[in-house]
Amino acid sequence: MVKKETRSHEESTDESEEDESEEEPKLKYERLSNGVTEILQKDAASCMTVHEKFLALGTHYGKVYLLDVQGNITQKFDVSPVKINQISLDESGEHMGVCSEDGKVQVFGLYSAEEFHETFDCPIKIVAVHPHFVRSHFKQFVTGGKKLLLYERGWMNRWKPSVLHEGEGNIRNVKWRGHLIAWANNMGVKILDMISKQRITNVPRDDISLRPDMYPCSLCWKDNLTLIIGWGNSVKVCSVKERHASEMRDLPNRYVEIVFQFETEFHISGLAPLCDQLVVLSYVKEISEKTEVECCARPRLDIVQPLPESCEEVSSDALTVRGFQENECRDYHLEYSEGESLFYIISPRDVVVAKERDQDDHIDWLLEKKKYEEALMAAEISQKTIKKHKILDIGLAYINHLMEKGEYDLAARKCQKILGKNTDLWEFEVYKFKEIGHLKAISRYLPRRDPVLKPLIYEMVLHEFLESDYEGFATLIKEWPGDLYNNTIIVQAVVDHLKKDPQNRTLLRTLAELYTYDQRYGRALEIYLTLRHKDVFQLIHKHNLFSSIRDKIVLLMDFDAEKAVDMLLDNEDKISIDRVVEELENRPELQHVYLHKLFKRDHHKGQRYHEKQISLYAEYDRPNLLPFLRDSTHCPLEKALEICQQRNFVEETVYLLSRMGNSRSALKMIMEELHDVDKAIEFAKEQDDGELWEDLILYSIDKPPFITGLLNNIGTHVDPILLIHRIKEGMEIPNLRDSLVKILQDYNLQILLREGCKKILVADSLSLLKKMHRTQMKGVLVDEENICESCLSPILPSDASKSFNVVVFHCRHMFHKECLPVANTVSPVQFCNICSAKHRGPGSAILEMKK
Repeated sequence: MVKKETRSHEESTDESEEDESEEEPKLKYERLSNGVTEILQKDAASCMTVHEKFLALGTHYGKVYLLDVQGNITQKFDVSPVKINQISLDESGEHMGVCSEDGKVQVFGLYSAEEFHETFDCPIKIVAVHPHFVRSHFKQFVTGGKKLLLYERGWMNRWKPSVLHEGEGNIRNVKWRGHLIAWANNMGVKILDMISKQRITNVPRDDISLRPDMYPCSLCWKDNLTLIIGWGNSVKVCSVKERHASEMRDLPNRYVEIVFQFETEFHISGLAPLCDQLVVLSYVKEISEKTEVECCARPRLDIVQPLPESCEEVSSDALTVRGFQENECRDYHLEYSEGESLFYIISPRDVVVAKERDQDDHIDWLLEKKKYEEALMAAEISQKTIKKHKILDIGLAYINHLMEKGEYDLAARKCQKILGKNTDLWEFEVYKFKEIGHLKAISRYLPRRDPVLKPLIYEMVLHEFLESDYEGFATLIKEWPGDLYNNTIIVQAVVDHLKKDPQNRTLLRTLAELYTYDQRYGRALEIYLTLRHKDVFQLIHKHNLFSSIRDKIVLLMDFDAEKAVDMLLDNEDKISIDRVVEELENRPELQHVYLHKLFKRDHHKGQRYHEKQISLYAEYDRPNLLPFLRDSTHCPLEKALEICQQRNFVEETVYLLSRMGNSRSALKMIMEELHDVDKAIEFAKEQDDGELWEDLILYSIDKPPFITGLLNNIGTHVDPILLIHRIKEGMEIPNLRDSLVKILQDYNLQILLREGCKKILVADSLSLLKKMHRTQMKGVLVDEENICESCLSPILPSDASKSFNVVVFHCRHMFHKECLPVANTVSPVQFCNICSAKHRGPGSAILEMKK
């Protein structure tokens, strides 16, 4: 369990010591000063009561002072020459009761003339006025010495006393809440219900060995039905409850249940509630290390969480009050203000105020413990409620703390969040980093847009990198916009460094980027080409530098031929094909790459260079020569044939011969040069020329392997009998049996295909015939709107009673019978004159109508 000692105020700084602890205190303390300080220099505090509007302090010299919450004296009452034992206020704060050691009791109005005076023959220890004393029918108060007396104002404003309790020693404490009065005497604590005038409980004292006058009982109402009792080192929390009607009999209608009970380490001087927790003021004794004699120690103020049979300590503070060495348990009192959670610790020479810590106090503690990150977070969350602290101040303190610890990168990173858009603070922090030699740490986090710092700041950082870290310098140049600094100054600095190391690629690349920012693209392009940098093409495209590369095409092609060609072809309007070919004249291999890609894109654009391309393909790219010859329509065939024959390119020569119409020579070359019967057969199939087949057979007739190839492949183009009849008897032909079997199989397959086709044709013809028959058998509508196609008069007579003959053809043309020409006697079938004339078919008649 952590123990702490908390300073009461600045005045006691020298008197108190604070143990280091990571647990934050729950309360903060300050000494009530001003008028209180003046009072306690000449007198001693004996009691105090707290109202939400003011304080009432009683002294050993019989004075009662009314104070504001800052401790300033507002009123003073001379009540007695001896010690004031207790002061009581009603809830309105308009009436006060006072009792003193000489037996005097006074109850009077602070703002009215009503007053009660009584002097007893014994010391009166307690007085309590009714909480609603201001009301006329609640003019009641109780006093306690040897008896507990209730005074009530009755007829003619006379006060009538009645004894509530006696015979158990002096009354030591009393607390009145609502209709319940709780008091303590030598035997224990009693509670009286003022409505029924019945005593409803008796809570006996646990430790009877303690003198009740030296270790008095502490009473505190948490609410109208919850009483907290502290006596010796025992704490009880009692709840007043209604008794069920069935249990009444002769018993009071209320009873008390102890809901929490526990013991503390030290003797209790006062109690107060704090939400569901308790604030306990304890009187402490300890053994002196020097004299080894028991002496009074500083009192403790603990916050505890009650449990059914124990408690859990939440916080514990040792308070340094004036004169604590001479005080006894009875000298300390704890009073509290319900509305504001203020706790007043009263001792003879001191009054200390404890209050719950707010967010400002929480941040103070975090800063004291150097927990700057948490303090900054707490300030951001509560920025609308904190009054003492500013987020910026905390942030700056955090940055300084990190720099002192040597965590420069983290400090620089935090600058982004903390400094925000404050350029003055940014520049101040940058200079601090420079002074300690860690300017590089903040470089990554400098603002680049909104806000922008002075160019000098960025230049200072760049010079720092340039002196010690070329790669870091290059990175910053790449990441930072060029308008942050004076480009001319940085360019000159890089040039000066290149004089010492002219081949440094990092500096050259960075210089090219700087030239680009400065729009000196020509110089940047020269450096990129020298370095063979990948960004050279991007630079050309982005800044339209095609006029600058007209004489650098070879360099571009040497660097990356594919990208260069694509770029040149995409921008023919800026660098013409002729210019590129001319520039590459001395580098035919690059010239071929360019022209080949041009041809792939468009077969006609570079037609004037197709003759040149024949030689280039033959020299550098023979596999693409034949596709080029096939696709080009502008290639001079004689020139191509000459080149191919010179280089003995058989396949290309065969293609050219066939394209030029010399198929027999081409076939002969295949047979003689390539000795490839399959290729020869394929060639003959392509040409589909009977004479070629005859030449092929004649050439192959004395070559058994060729005969086998022919037998296997010509079955569908040439009658195999022609070849078989020419084979010499006795010639051994490889795989002859297999070849003959294949010929027969091919023949059977052809027969089967023909029969299948015939069946399909017959079935389709029959289906179409049936369909035509069904169509022709359908009726045709003839009405008054139809006309004769010959005489153009209505097809039906206007007089339906007259007889008529009408002929309707399948083409839907209609005629009067008499308007048609006489049918041929040989063929009785009539045809439509209109459709026959237009060659649409005969249009035979389908219907003849008579009437």
